[in-house]
Amino acid sequence: MPILLAPADALALADLLEATDTSGLTWHIEDLTGGASASTSQADGASPSSAALADLRVAGIGTLGAAGPTEIAFLSNPRYQSQLDSTHAGAVILSPAMADAHKASVAASGRSDGPRALVVCTEPYLLYARVGQWFARRSRANDVAGIHASAVISPDAVIGDGVTIGPLAVIESGVTIGQGARIGAGCIIGKDCVIGQDSLLHPRVTLYERITVGARALIHSGAVIGADGFGFAPDSHTVTGAYSKIEHFGGVLIGDDVEIGANTTIDRGVLDDTVIGNGVKLDDQIMVAHNVRIGDHTAIAACTGIAGSTTIGQRVAIGGAAMIGGHIDIGDDVFLTASTVVFSNLAAGGRYTGIMPAVEHSEWERNAVAMRHLGRMQRRLKALEKLSAKAADI
Repeated sequence: MPILLAPADALALADLLEATDTSGLTWHIEDLTGGASASTSQADGASPSSAALADLRVAGIGTLGAAGPTEIAFLSNPRYQSQLDSTHAGAVILSPAMADAHKASVAASGRSDGPRALVVCTEPYLLYARVGQWFARRSRANDVAGIHASAVISPDAVIGDGVTIGPLAVIESGVTIGQGARIGAGCIIGKDCVIGQDSLLHPRVTLYERITVGARALIHSGAVIGADGFGFAPDSHTVTGAYSKIEHFGGVLIGDDVEIGANTTIDRGVLDDTVIGNGVKLDDQIMVAHNVRIGDHTAIAACTGIAGSTTIGQRVAIGGAAMIGGHIDIGDDVFLTASTVVFSNLAAGGRYTGIMPAVEHSEWERNAVAMRHLGRMQRRLKALEKLSAKAADI
């Protein structure tokens, strides 16, 4: 029971769905208690209701295996279809096909267990996400905005209405924080930073100077944004093998509705800004180097590393632990599977994999030996092809 309202605040199932942002979705409720079917769609603008479901109040959201009779669960992966028959959830969000399969199973077995209601939607995972967002907003509804007495705030900082600043946060000179933003305990907001309205910085986020964060951003603990990139010029004039630092004068520009995971780092640009587009989702422990540009609505999973001056297009999906070299262009709508290594440009719209699947170790050793000789084997093959061509001409 991860998210629960007080019993007095629990909503009827239909009221919960009406309160949820279901824009673009079509859904209906099917009553499994023996009452009349309560079916409608968001497009109708009508509120589904059923006398038989009048006492079904929803206080939280949970998994099929753990949810109780006052919670709503969801099913989007067919592998968990079997759990639907035994779930104790009061209602379940699921697709039409999965709903039909469940009703057929119940009819064939004569059982009366399982959920009392089905919320049937062609995009059940998205509807579940929207319901979860409603619960999250409701859980924050009673939060009181305010600035903790231990926060250190420059006199010239501009703080919008309804801003919350937690204990021991530091807000330096020239900072602007938009209306309704929340700055967690121990955050450091450097000089001349701008944070958009309704953004949330969890505790211990660090923004170096001149970082711009758009509206409704969500930045998790430990993220560091605006550190210098790894830039050094070889300088052996004083000591052999020494380096001279490249100063970084650019900033980081982060769009609206961006989420940045825990301990992710985004370096500032050398002269121009590092740019993170609108709606970008970055997982935990990602490294984004200086002057990288990431297009709108791109999603990148944990432990990915992106070297400097690489441009990633819009709607790109990058699996965990991918490694992307510097000065590379990756087109729109590219999909990189986990652990893929990229050293050259990728055209738009492709699906790319750069790893070998796991095999038994001794087999991997044999394959590795063969790979070491691929160049020599290629040359021998070409020589054989030439001999074969000459023989054919005789």
